Amino acid sequence: MNADFLVELRTEELPPKALPTLEAAFRDALLQRIDAAGLARGAVQSFATPRRLAVRVQALATQAADQTVQRRGPPVSAAFDASGAPTRAAQAFATSCNTPLDQLGREQDAKGNHYLSYTGIKAGAAAAELLPGFVSESLDALPIPRRMRWGDGDAQFVRPVHGLILLHGTQVLAAQMLGVSAARHTLGHRFMSQGLLQIDAPADYERVLEHDGKVVAGFVERRQRIHEGVKALATQLGGQALVSEALLDEVTALVEWPVPVAGQYETRFLQLPREVLISTLQEHQRYFPVEDAHGALLPWFITVSNIDSTQPEAVRAGNERVVRPRLADAAFFYEQDRKAPLHSRAVALDAVTFQEQLGSIGDKTRRVSTLAAHIATRIEGDTALAQRAAALCKCDLVTSMVGEFPELQGIMGRYYAVADGEHSEVAQAIAEHYLPRGAGDSLPATRTGLALSIADKLDTLTGIFAIGQKPSGTKDPFALRRAAIGIGRMIYEQRLQLDLIDLIDAALHAHTVFDAPLAAGAKPRLTRDVVAAQVYDYMMERQRNAWLEPPDDGPPIPGISPEACDAVLATRPRSPLDFDARLRAVLGFLALPEAASLTAANKRIANLLKKSAGDEAGATLIDEARLQDGAERALYQAVIAAEHSVPGKVAVGDYATALGLLAHTRPAVDAFFDGVMVMDPDLALRANRLALLTRLRALFVGIADLSRLPG
Repeated sequence: MNADFLVELRTEELPPKALPTLEAAFRDALLQRIDAAGLARGAVQSFATPRRLAVRVQALATQAADQTVQRRGPPVSAAFDASGAPTRAAQAFATSCNTPLDQLGREQDAKGNHYLSYTGIKAGAAAAELLPGFVSESLDALPIPRRMRWGDGDAQFVRPVHGLILLHGTQVLAAQMLGVSAARHTLGHRFMSQGLLQIDAPADYERVLEHDGKVVAGFVERRQRIHEGVKALATQLGGQALVSEALLDEVTALVEWPVPVAGQYETRFLQLPREVLISTLQEHQRYFPVEDAHGALLPWFITVSNIDSTQPEAVRAGNERVVRPRLADAAFFYEQDRKAPLHSRAVALDAVTFQEQLGSIGDKTRRVSTLAAHIATRIEGDTALAQRAAALCKCDLVTSMVGEFPELQGIMGRYYAVADGEHSEVAQAIAEHYLPRGAGDSLPATRTGLALSIADKLDTLTGIFAIGQKPSGTKDPFALRRAAIGIGRMIYEQRLQLDLIDLIDAALHAHTVFDAPLAAGAKPRLTRDVVAAQVYDYMMERQRNAWLEPPDDGPPIPGISPEACDAVLATRPRSPLDFDARLRAVLGFLALPEAASLTAANKRIANLLKKSAGDEAGATLIDEARLQDGAERALYQAVIAAEHSVPGKVAVGDYATALGLLAHTRPAVDAFFDGVMVMDPDLALRANRLALLTRLRALFVGIADLSRLPG
């Protein structure tokens, strides 16, 4: 038999930004357990409001399907003694299977060994017995960084729990968790609904909540209603709403009965920078700004109330009253900041700590200035503009506006630089040096912005690694992952001819932490070379991941594999562009008919060189007089020919042609391994042959280490 199943956990207001994650995690964890138990089911729907998480499973079986149980026991040789009598091992296995010894079966493994075996049927458990445990385990598994306690009990959850529904069909499943007992009742809207609401069957859940409780239970449906309502109201105001996806999600998580309400503010505030108005309305008030058809902001905003008030004008007036002082503060801060030029604030940066061991923001600015100039010269940028932008890029951090609205850092610096008459590219670079802020974000459009952004991010990366605080697990307080990915994107997407190893070295030499005296009892400090290798590996690992898991709007590279990426990374490519060129060349090579044989040969050569010991390992000098076999001489000639053509192609980054030339060595390589014994008892012959293989391998390794490829 099948029946719908409903679970609802009713709480105090849940964290709005975490609500979609909690909803999905609860649903997925519950389904994983239901499916693993063999409970047949139909479609699934999840619900989430500020005060509840719920999941409904249609047509859920009342009993799990029977399962076939197969067990392997001890080897037959250990199950019976020489006389054929069962041993204790055989008897213990039969007892554990709850079956007579003579009813046990026999099975044979791939190697021909025989074992006692048992095959039986395990009756499926009743859903009523399984589901409470599944729900409890799923709630325990939710991604909640910090759980809280409430009242006198020991229960812990992200917010205090006040109710639980567990319905399978019309039956309430007996259970108690998080301090509450399962029932069939819930509560509706905090202000627009009175008393308990009875849920007779899971299918009634949404209807009862909306009709009797004034709650739109579905997150997606509530989000759509908000979006449509906000857009319609903005149209009535003669404009269009600015609807941020993040804000739409947050507002949806804050209300159970959404009612859009328009509000107005004084037109004098329209003189503020656009970003200030939007930040005030969106970030601080959770309002949707309104703009006209030309993109100019209108003195209107739309808020989403959580109540259908009988006095909507009072709701409107209340929101207008709240936003007015916020905008007035912003206008005051803007006016005060304009009284002093941006560059005058640079001295104040020396009093602001960037990181205790790495000095102040002022120290960081001076390091970034040098590195930005170094980068600008290599990307055909203007060194003077890069240095000027670096000197000003952090100055807005000590302005009143950014102190109150930190999300406007860089943006306000651009406005103030323009007002001070700074070069337009300098002003633009001040805002651009924070780009990209995340996946899919735009990149700096100017050369000065690119140089400054790379320099700033690389200074942070190298500095934090230098003091031994590289990211671990999910902890990344300085956003080094984002910085590494951003640098890789800028170099690759803007086709910047930058040597990453050179840049890391330049950035590390600007840090004085390596020269500072060690405190008594402190651990020895890492050397620059060690840190440089760590930073390089960290950044290229991000590059590898980006290529293996491209964004939704980026097509995957045909044939790419982790092994192909590792084969390229083993050669320490100098930049993301170099990594990409080598990788594409390797993938093209693997499509050639010679690839399988030469890949296998590279593996064999790597193993031979690894096993060889003494002076013969790594030697490259070949004595032609000791080349005895015809296949041996043929390979020598093939290697010499390749050495005349391949390095030149590698030097100019034409890796595809280089590998194509190396593909021509396949007949000689195959014949060599078919007819020549490399590890000859004659040590001189052996060393000569290993030197020949070393020379051959060096040609491939100059592009990629094919021995790391499968096959």
